Amino acid sequence: MVDSQYYLPNDIGISALDCRVAFRLLSPKEQMYAHYLSRASWYGGLIVLIQTSPESANIYVLLQKIFRLQAPQQLEAAATAAGLSTEEYQAFLVYAAGLYANMGNYKSFGDTKFIPNLPKEKFKALVWESLAFKQSPGDMETLWGCCCEPLYSLEDKQKQLGLGEKGISAYFSGNCCLEDAEFAQKFLDSKNLSAYNTRLFKTEIDGKRCYEVRLASAEKDNCAVEGKSEVCCGKHEFEDSVFSVKRGDYAFLMEKVCQNLEKAKDYAANENQKRMLEEYIRSFTCGSVEAHKEGSRYWIKDKGPIVESYIGFIESYRDPFGSRGEFEGFVAVVNKAMSARFAQLVSSAEVLLPELPWPPAFEKDIFLKPDFTSLDVLTFAGSGIPAGINIPNYDDIRQTEGFKNVSLGNVLAVAYATQKDKLTFLEENDKDDKGKYNFDQTAVRNPETGELISSWYKGSETWDSKFSTIASSYEECRAECVGLYLCLNKQVLSIFGHEGEDAEEVVYVNWLNMVRAGLLGLEFYTPESKSWRQAHMQARFVILRVLLEAGEGLVGLRECTGADGRPDAVITLDRSKIYTVGKSAIQRFLCKLQVHKSTADVEGGRALYEGYSAVTADGTHNFLRLRETVLLRKEARKMFVQANTYIKGDAVELVEYEGSAAGLIQSFVERFPDDAEEVEAQLREMTCMDSSCWC
Repeated sequence: MVDSQYYLPNDIGISALDCRVAFRLLSPKEQMYAHYLSRASWYGGLIVLIQTSPESANIYVLLQKIFRLQAPQQLEAAATAAGLSTEEYQAFLVYAAGLYANMGNYKSFGDTKFIPNLPKEKFKALVWESLAFKQSPGDMETLWGCCCEPLYSLEDKQKQLGLGEKGISAYFSGNCCLEDAEFAQKFLDSKNLSAYNTRLFKTEIDGKRCYEVRLASAEKDNCAVEGKSEVCCGKHEFEDSVFSVKRGDYAFLMEKVCQNLEKAKDYAANENQKRMLEEYIRSFTCGSVEAHKEGSRYWIKDKGPIVESYIGFIESYRDPFGSRGEFEGFVAVVNKAMSARFAQLVSSAEVLLPELPWPPAFEKDIFLKPDFTSLDVLTFAGSGIPAGINIPNYDDIRQTEGFKNVSLGNVLAVAYATQKDKLTFLEENDKDDKGKYNFDQTAVRNPETGELISSWYKGSETWDSKFSTIASSYEECRAECVGLYLCLNKQVLSIFGHEGEDAEEVVYVNWLNMVRAGLLGLEFYTPESKSWRQAHMQARFVILRVLLEAGEGLVGLRECTGADGRPDAVITLDRSKIYTVGKSAIQRFLCKLQVHKSTADVEGGRALYEGYSAVTADGTHNFLRLRETVLLRKEARKMFVQANTYIKGDAVELVEYEGSAAGLIQSFVERFPDDAEEVEAQLREMTCMDSSCWC
């Protein structure tokens, strides 16, 4: 039997994201703007297939060819003829839906591989019985031959995303290891190049290491062109190796993104939106992160738009080294009522920020008020949909020009709804560098030691490049701690209408959710490699450890036997000690996180964070055994079905689908109505071109 964590269960939650009302309230011009931004996002989202694993794109094409000729309901007869049971056919549909929802065959949340929950011979029999195979047997057999082995393989290296022997990553050729990633980062830093939109491929010629840095761009030429000098294309000798920087990664898809952004420009609401799109187009055409930064500056200036969007190589969670961004594009419509409350919270920030447990010298010089809006998602292309976003991720822009906070309302409405009987591990009654310093070297002291600080960011160093492999999780942990700490502030609670006993209940549930999430996070730890596969869940486990360490009965965690006779656990939180023991523990820990981050103290930050991240059988709690219990009782993460938009005459039509595996599949089948075959051919070509890099 294969461990169930590598299957998606037949009863996995699948919900439709409802954006009908929000979309219909848009003007015709705004609907057109949203449509073309969505098209750009969906084309760009296909890049994630190439970024995830060597086989993801081929599996995607195989499924698309099958479902374009036979919808899930029509294919069922072929499944019966191929000998599949009702449960096996449902497993096939769930696998297909999972591949579309995750844009690859690795979970977007947790980075573990998932395989079909039906025998390989049954999957093959269904392919052979399909209309797609009967019309093009040679082509379909070739496609099956390309992906049938990795489709089911659970060799140790292929069980999760990772670098070298620790897992699979299509950001690097298969012969790259952590040392290669670190060496390449040194080269990129020396050229002041960002890794966000790159991939790295290594070869050896005459005993000399040669690296190819590929930039995502529509253009493939590598000559110097006006406005593109910052990209540094060409060959570079670096230490004992040669680096070759080339444009043209994902060229076909990047061109499609640019074409649709160009069309969206005609429907932009203001000059900031037009300039933003122009810079994005420049970035995606020639591979310039600097141009994307410039576009992000205009995006920040575009305050309170009705149609909000962001697109590009954004989050670095899935790069094992933590520097390369996954493509992501979202389009959403503002929810005015909830946004008003968030605006009130932001307006109170200058009063609330001094409440945080670190001296002013460790905060930004000037607080730049961000946009903080609640949005209903129309389109979110990428490997998964978060509940909220804080972007851009460029440190220099966040420090001096600002950022935006985005809460995705229609995602929150369905993402975390859990039936009472599936609420595990709770007691029954709980189930409801610019050449100068921006600080005074002679005055700023470490609040932990009282000594003058001795480290800081230099030259082209950034948070991501310095803290690399722990940067994402460390920052998520800091953000979660700020949330826990500030939710104890009555002013914050009152902004959202919570007073008195109601407010106390919100605080309790918020903290209880966090300690439970810390326990659930053990699902995303791999004992064999002693590594975490998900930044948020590692962060929550760290917070659980901090609160357990606080002692005095604040958090209780005990193992027991469930009503079903299988291992279980119960976690408790003493609500009477949240404001004393709990607040003090988070206050101390949050201050340490902030100081290590602010002073670029990688050594101290790593020691602190990796110490709390350790999952062992020693000490008061056997976390390795608890992990087995968590896996035994885990619930699969929900998947979302998104709408499509089409131009009909002079208007934009919104097409929605049912919240089921069949509905999710159909939404992808209809996503590229004009050029599906060309898109699939290009994906196969991109995959084939690099197939030898992972042998």
